[in-house]
Amino acid sequence: MTTYSLAIHGGAGTILKSRMTPEKEAAYEAGLARALEAGEAVLRSGGSAMDAVTAAVCALEDEPLFNAGRGAVFTTEGVQEMDACVMDGRDRSAGAVAGICGPRNPVRAARAVMERTPHVLLIGPNALQVARDAGLPFEDRDYFFTQARWDALQETLEMRRKGEESDDPARRHGTVGAVARDRAGNLAAATSTGGMTAKLPGRVGDTPLPGAGTFAENATCAVSGTGHGEIFIRYTAGSEIAARMRFLGETLEDAATHVVMNDLHDHDGSGGVVAVAHDGSIAMPFNCEGMYRASVREGELPVLAIYRED
Repeated sequence: MTTYSLAIHGGAGTILKSRMTPEKEAAYEAGLARALEAGEAVLRSGGSAMDAVTAAVCALEDEPLFNAGRGAVFTTEGVQEMDACVMDGRDRSAGAVAGICGPRNPVRAARAVMERTPHVLLIGPNALQVARDAGLPFEDRDYFFTQARWDALQETLEMRRKGEESDDPARRHGTVGAVARDRAGNLAAATSTGGMTAKLPGRVGDTPLPGAGTFAENATCAVSGTGHGEIFIRYTAGSEIAARMRFLGETLEDAATHVVMNDLHDHDGSGGVVAVAHDGSIAMPFNCEGMYRASVREGELPVLAIYRED
């Protein structure tokens, strides 16, 4: 098979449908479409899966509607700490960064860790130095500030002062990601996030942890997750999908659906994944009201959706 496949997500636990306006829905769909086209353009020209997922996630990080890069949420201390990861299905090479702010595209910083160091995950000043040494563009904090994210932090902190917690899943599910299969049959995954609104400083979720929120191996699948990160970590969601394919012979659809609808859902792990298999098939299951998602396979029309019935 020489065709390509690409799937992206802009986070699960979306704006509740009752609060979605036609204008907002159109804006989210436009953001997804731009990111999908950025990734597909790479694949269409014969580029690699790794380049495709990097391009798609960069486009999502540049869009302030999504909780990654420019649209990252704030910690309890009013700062932004971003995590990102890439993984190459050819040999399970991986690179990740956690708790950073500065690089315009954290996913490119993660890729720099993979390509320029012997390590998988870097944090703090050293992660930033690797990004600088790679010549990646940096932005100041004003670039990453969005009023909607700041207001969400203030609302969450006020609720906590009253002893309440928000039941809005969108406040803990914001992530972006992409998975791809290129014409050479190679798989790759990339994920990026600002984390959870009002998270403790220093909190790291599943996004930068290979096997949890990001996973890729050519023999089975590539996975990018979005949801309640602590549960994705505990149940190693990404690698569990691959293991079910490898050892039980399940299809991607069956394996991904089982993990999302059982392993995660049954343990307060609301969220979802986008995944692509070695044969180019795509699965995008989620167990909450919605997940910003889009996919395309060579020779087919793109699919964009937000809610379950889309």
